[in-house]
Amino acid sequence: MQNFMQFMVKRLLSAVIVLFGVSIVAFGLMRLAPGNPAALMLPDNATVEQIAAVEAKMGLNKPLIQQYLIYIGDVLHGNLGTSIFFNRSCGELIFGRLPATGLLTFAAVVVSILVSFPMGIISGIKKGSAIDFFSMVFALLGMSMSQVWLGLLFILFFGVFMGVLPTQGYGSFRNLILPALTLGLPLAALVTRMLRSGMYEVLEEDYITATKARGIGNFKIYTRYALKNALLPTITIIGMQIGQLLAGAIIVEQVFGWPGLGSLTVKAINMRDFPLIQSILLVTASLFVIINILVDIIYVAVDPRMSLN
Repeated sequence: MQNFMQFMVKRLLSAVIVLFGVSIVAFGLMRLAPGNPAALMLPDNATVEQIAAVEAKMGLNKPLIQQYLIYIGDVLHGNLGTSIFFNRSCGELIFGRLPATGLLTFAAVVVSILVSFPMGIISGIKKGSAIDFFSMVFALLGMSMSQVWLGLLFILFFGVFMGVLPTQGYGSFRNLILPALTLGLPLAALVTRMLRSGMYEVLEEDYITATKARGIGNFKIYTRYALKNALLPTITIIGMQIGQLLAGAIIVEQVFGWPGLGSLTVKAINMRDFPLIQSILLVTASLFVIINILVDIIYVAVDPRMSLN
């Protein structure tokens, strides 16, 4: 227990350092951009008085260090600033869209697990079989496909030709299917390949051969010994890819008209809404750090020896 607590303290300290670095990047995003940040957020025909008013409102007329201290103080008090375009709290806008993106990301992870685990495990056990060949073809195609291309293909087939699934909107399970498949299948392809390699390598280990010699059944060997060790790198891969899923959601949400954080990000960039952009960057980075800590906890639960490292 003490080792686990030490492990968690180290992870939390590293998370604080990462978030401190992200806050500097988010802060510098607006201040270090070419030109006057206030002028960039206003129309091209904005007057000097309008630019000065925005500078005063956002504190851009203060020294840089003072601006950062005010910014980080506001963030620590839960104030992410006010959107220039929407004229609403950035926190309200982001956390209003976050559930939709969270649902899509969770559904994509579920899709990837449901698809990849059976294929990866079976193909690792039965290397050279028909299902192994199929899983490798799936992994190759899934890892090489663009999410935009895959999403458009699903829209064309299931929405236009077959007419069985909605291609736009949010609010029902049927609306979730195509975006979740588009986001989750590339991850499923990667996890299938990793899990297949992990199962095959573990099953070639000497201790597995010794276990078989003791007369232990194959099912018990596969589930208790081989799968447990093959899952370790797979868990890491899934955790690392969560960040990629959040990034991929920006594209997928645009393709399917999903009202999540990705579509809000695109709108903020198009509208040059710097306060909203830096708030989205900070929130998504925080989510990524939290997810990685949770993955580390799962990793330690599967293999307690990791807490010692």
